[in-house]
Amino acid sequence: MCVVCFVKALVHVFKIYLTANYTYNFRSWPVDFRWDDVRGTRAGGSSHRALTCTAAAAGVWLLQDAALGEDAPGRPLRGARSQIQCLLQQIRELPGQLASYVLAHSLGRWLVYPGSMFLMTQALLPLLQHGQERLVERYRGRRAKLVACDGNEIDTMFMDRRQDPGSEGRGLRLVICCEGNAGFYEMGCLSAPLEAGYSVLGWNHPGFGGSTGEPFPQHDANAMDVVVKYALHRLHFPPADVVIYGWSIGGFTATWATMTYPELGALVLDATFDDLVPLALKVMPQSWKGLVVRTVREHFNLNVGEQLCSYPGPVLLLRRTLDDVVSTSDHLRPLSSGDVEGNRGNELLLRLLQHRYPAVMEREGLAIVTRWLRADSLAQESAFYARYRVNDKRCLALLLSYRARCEEEQKNEEVWGPHGLPFPWLVGQGLSPRRRRQLALFLARKHLRNVETTHCSPLEPEDFQVPWRL
Repeated sequence: MCVVCFVKALVHVFKIYLTANYTYNFRSWPVDFRWDDVRGTRAGGSSHRALTCTAAAAGVWLLQDAALGEDAPGRPLRGARSQIQCLLQQIRELPGQLASYVLAHSLGRWLVYPGSMFLMTQALLPLLQHGQERLVERYRGRRAKLVACDGNEIDTMFMDRRQDPGSEGRGLRLVICCEGNAGFYEMGCLSAPLEAGYSVLGWNHPGFGGSTGEPFPQHDANAMDVVVKYALHRLHFPPADVVIYGWSIGGFTATWATMTYPELGALVLDATFDDLVPLALKVMPQSWKGLVVRTVREHFNLNVGEQLCSYPGPVLLLRRTLDDVVSTSDHLRPLSSGDVEGNRGNELLLRLLQHRYPAVMEREGLAIVTRWLRADSLAQESAFYARYRVNDKRCLALLLSYRARCEEEQKNEEVWGPHGLPFPWLVGQGLSPRRRRQLALFLARKHLRNVETTHCSPLEPEDFQVPWRL
């Protein structure tokens, strides 16, 4: 009996040692994949090549159009300027730039990415360790260290279901999960697609968990780049079978990935926003407005809406009806059911539909979708649908007919995108106001679903779905 007890104790101690080594010594792990480990383009794979050394020094490409928007203070005037005028302008802007830099690299980073704070990581360490054990033991997760083009080491976990894909073949699809600003793959949003039966790849932001670096947009995009390349070129998933899932601030890296790799299969955005500026102004003093806008635009330009419109594939927006984090409504108490007008997901949907279907979203279409967004339950949606007598089959037939006609006219497949006929579509021209409203409601319902829960509540597995595809 003593021998048995001794063996059990020895196994327990050995398990603790392995777990501790697994958790704390990630930096000593060998590198599993680097950003430049792309040897060539395999059949059906990504067409994106590794960056050159010069490009790697600057990081991957980011949209910069909104970096100094019209509302950004100190923006230089357009037109020709003398060198002296330019120099004076730069001198005048220098104090604001310094103040913005200091704010971004101190309080700003902690507010935007609280999960990178050392104290929070230490407080969550037992939960993170338990989450790692669960993923490894229950789902046979494989941890890997990836190196991004900026040298940051990215901590990832991969759960492979391809050997047993399930009755619907969900395991053949890979869901890459992009966590929120206080989320870790050990205990984050990947639980929903994982329990739903998909293969899942989770990763931590730079500065989160075992990942090194700091979570600024450029570093986040660099990390996302190597994660996507790892999925395509090492895990060997076809791009069409890769779904990008972004929760909250993870919508930035999710939309960046689908914008940069448009051949990826689908995009799911959960409880995310279109732009960080309105949310930052909501929580900061009004007297700081100029500094806040400048800091966000120059250091945290999370232009999710702009990146979303650059992706031509299937998209699903999950709007949480009790979400007060991504809402700009002025509430003194927590949000109650039915108050969803301030949710920034509304702006995402409107922007997406206006880009893809501009003729449908003119006047009547825009007005009816704006009213439809006030519905926060299936009962209200059904009543709204019934009131305007939306015929799903007729709307679907109209879209299919338009696509077939355009593809017949444009027989040169070189002008088509990876998902077929590229956007924008001019379907809806010549429709009556009534038919335009019906088609707008049909499209809105196909691109956005309501989930009656709060911002940080775990998403139920049945609520995670692959976007609608025409």
